Amino acid sequence: MAINKAVQACNLIIFGAKGDLARRKLLPSLYQLEKTGYIHPDTRIIGIGRAEWDAAAYIKETKDALETFLNEEIEPSLWQKLSKRLDFFNLDVQDLNKFNWLAKYLEGDSKPAIYYFAMPPTTFGAVCHGLGHAGLNKKPNRVVMEKPLGSDLASSQDINNEVAKYFKESQIYRIDHYLGKETVLNLLALRFANSLFINNWDYRTIDHVQITVDEEVGIEGRWGYFDQAGQMHDMIQNHLLQILTMIAISPPADLTADRIRDEKVKVLPSLRRIDYRNVRQKTVRGQYT
Repeated sequence: MAINKAVQACNLIIFGAKGDLARRKLLPSLYQLEKTGYIHPDTRIIGIGRAEWDAAAYIKETKDALETFLNEEIEPSLWQKLSKRLDFFNLDVQDLNKFNWLAKYLEGDSKPAIYYFAMPPTTFGAVCHGLGHAGLNKKPNRVVMEKPLGSDLASSQDINNEVAKYFKESQIYRIDHYLGKETVLNLLALRFANSLFINNWDYRTIDHVQITVDEEVGIEGRWGYFDQAGQMHDMIQNHLLQILTMIAISPPADLTADRIRDEKVKVLPSLRRIDYRNVRQKTVRGQYT
């Protein structure tokens, strides 16, 4: 039996609970956290969406997602523990009154809330406005935003500015789930904890770098998302640039998050820009059919 390692209970509130990100990534990850004892016994998981579901329907949907995307058999005892945490709240993010109902639903529960935005970034501002309107944005509540944050610099700044109206920077967590992949996590250890590479990782010994993302999963039922976002925005300006910076950074002063981030930011201005004058020579594009 796993020893519980979580130090604090919370209400994990997933906006976009029916979406591909929640089904494919979040729910299997929550199962694994349950398995390893990293979810506090009093933590609740609340799905948010426009579906006219109750808790039983969301539990059924979660079970279906795990059966589809979990890379192992579901253990009945673990499923029993996880399913008892689940609830669902019907909410249209454009309806401010629904956020008041959400506040009423959470009333009397002193646990901090973590709002996970598993939905298109164009909706982030509306969600934060609703949470602020209902008084659900106060510390210690936090918000987690998945990439991509906008389609260009201007839209990214708009999203960040809108979120900042309702949440302090210390409450905001911007994440890229690609950084949790084992190969990516191992890059820093490979570079800075391996004496074979630490003094030889430079232009004198490395001729070139090729990053290949060999995905096993196609776009499946996500045509609408990819037609709107595009593969450039979905993969290159976040996932692949993150990997590129981890390959190219200079050794940080230490391996804390802030120091690594600072070194990664220094890499980006050194990249040669691709613009309309050289895009045909520098890129090759394909299309799903």
